[in-house]
Amino acid sequence: MLLRDHMGAALRRRRVAQSQTLRQVSAKARVSLGYLSEVERGQKEASSELLSAICQALEIELAELLSEVALSLTVPSNVSLLPVAASSTSVAA
Repeated sequence: MLLRDHMGAALRRRRVAQSQTLRQVSAKARVSLGYLSEVERGQKEASSELLSAICQALEIELAELLSEVALSLTVPSNVSLLPVAASSTSVAA
């Protein structure tokens, strides 16, 4: 799998987890729906500017996306990587 495949899969997971459509994210990121679809399917390699705009549209940090992609490169393909919501509970020492 290429890096762009992992990047696209991570973006799609995040978008779907937020129940957003391609149309919604493409409008917020100011990128064409077709191009965003190609990025998610790993057919196009997004520039850093485009990745930043998509992350803003998804309300996630670019570093968070890159960390998820880095992890996906090291995890076997049969393991699911779903975004984990931050917990507001803390563990007492």
